[in-house]
Amino acid sequence: MLLGLLKEYEYYLKITKGLSHNSIVSYVTDLKEYIDFLEKNYEIKDPEKITKQEIRNFIARLKRKQNTQSSISRKISAIRSFHKYLLLEKIVSTNESIGVSSPKKEQHLPVILSVEEVELLMNAALGEKPLELRNRAMLELLYGSGLRITELIELRLSDLHLNMGFLNIVGKGNKERIVPIGEEGQYRLKRYLDRGRAMLKKVPGDIVFVNHHGETISRVGFYKTLKSLVEKAGITKTVSPHTLRHSFASHLLENGVDLRMVQELLGHEDISTTQIYTHITKKQLKSVYEEFHPRANMKEE
Repeated sequence: MLLGLLKEYEYYLKITKGLSHNSIVSYVTDLKEYIDFLEKNYEIKDPEKITKQEIRNFIARLKRKQNTQSSISRKISAIRSFHKYLLLEKIVSTNESIGVSSPKKEQHLPVILSVEEVELLMNAALGEKPLELRNRAMLELLYGSGLRITELIELRLSDLHLNMGFLNIVGKGNKERIVPIGEEGQYRLKRYLDRGRAMLKKVPGDIVFVNHHGETISRVGFYKTLKSLVEKAGITKTVSPHTLRHSFASHLLENGVDLRMVQELLGHEDISTTQIYTHITKKQLKSVYEEFHPRANMKEE
């Protein structure tokens, strides 16, 4: 019965909640593990028989198996969402996940590139070959407009409004937002469309960024390209496409842009998600102060 309800819940996430394919896969995978635990250890197939104790026992098992705190928090979030759905659909009379606490999340500050490192990376992507033009344009949109990698690779020609200087982005939960694109981004994107994409795209289609076969570039494909460019630029930090998005937000805040504006540009539903960047900025300010201010460190008498 639980697995059957999971299929219905998967449909609910897709149609009603409008979650992305990757988010749905993540929820379903975590819940299959949860359901498997309930059936194997307690022979529970009826959701009405689930109590807080079984949920807590599942969390304890995750800890014993040395799951990370972020992984456990994600699984608890999936369980809460599933139980909320069961109550909403009147399949259960109470939401047993209420009151089950998550482990305190570790605060890992994301990797940020300096402005100089961004320039090194951009210069590493210079070139006139179709794929080189594509790579530079993709980097410009990740850093210049703060796009997620999924938003970037799913970008369509109909989303581009280059003469007006903005992009129409469909983000998480199918939520649309308008994102500005700077002059450099416009220039690099136009060059790619005129001299790169036209050479790579052999069949009709609306997708903007394609691989050497003329098909939509994959996340893995761009990760490999980015890794190569990072090495070429001589950057020793661990860099992912999201690093450029992090750098976009951090650099805006460093230059005085309001936090709410950054939230809007990033497409964050909750401002607490955006506030991580204020911690980064404070940490960087403290680092600069300690390095350069003559009274920052106590001198020995």
